[in-house]
Amino acid sequence: MDLSNENIVHVKKDGIEYLQFRKLLEFDNLVHCYTLSTNNIDFRRSFRSSETVDKSIDRLCEGLDIDKNTIIRPGQTHTDVVKRVESADTEFNDVDGLLTDKANINMVLSFADCTPIFIYDPVKKVAGNIHSGWRGTAQKIGQKAILKMIEDFGCKAEDLIVCLGPCIGKYHFEVGEDVKDIFRETFGYLNRDFDIIEKEEEVENKYFIDTTLINRLILQEVGVKEENIVESGICTACNSEIMHSHRIDGDLSGRNVSVMGLKEGEKYV
Repeated sequence: MDLSNENIVHVKKDGIEYLQFRKLLEFDNLVHCYTLSTNNIDFRRSFRSSETVDKSIDRLCEGLDIDKNTIIRPGQTHTDVVKRVESADTEFNDVDGLLTDKANINMVLSFADCTPIFIYDPVKKVAGNIHSGWRGTAQKIGQKAILKMIEDFGCKAEDLIVCLGPCIGKYHFEVGEDVKDIFRETFGYLNRDFDIIEKEEEVENKYFIDTTLINRLILQEVGVKEENIVESGICTACNSEIMHSHRIDGDLSGRNVSVMGLKEGEKYV
């Protein structure tokens, strides 16, 4: 199976497969990808054997031509916390977003249906990697990352390129009244209930939520240009045979990872 489309390139290398955004590939100083589960690739540290995870990391580093010592991987807990990274030696817990303007720091986050948000400022040379599950989306973590880039690095929202990676699609993200109420209360001001939230006609008290659309709208709300927001168009649940999906596999699900980093370039010489 090949998931390439107008926005995505599906890369197949010995021992690993991953997706990349065509837009981000325009910048030679960027490292980025979203891994697939083929070839027994799995980054779930608390579930799989350390051997599987270690082998997955080795294959990832070989595929992207990066040093594993440049990887920073925080403890994620579905927060809205975004941190600035100055060194790959730093440890973060309860953090779901990372930003850096330093070369040779490769920010790695885990996913199994949640939305990866890749952010790049080609003017200030700042990169961001954000984990936005439904809780993170409800807390507007993507928007908060943009605001932190503006505050910490002097970025301008209109310069930013934001890519929304593979995640669970609207018609697989079925929720009950409790989660629906959280989204309606949080995003009702957008006046987009007609397409953000859709009633499941065949099941009582069930709803479909479009988290990709929500992220797009709240990114635009803080000044990111509509044309600079790129969607993968790929649903993790629909493609669970080649990517880990918690909605399909439940507690047995593994983890995909997103990678975002800056290579050495003129700015860093």
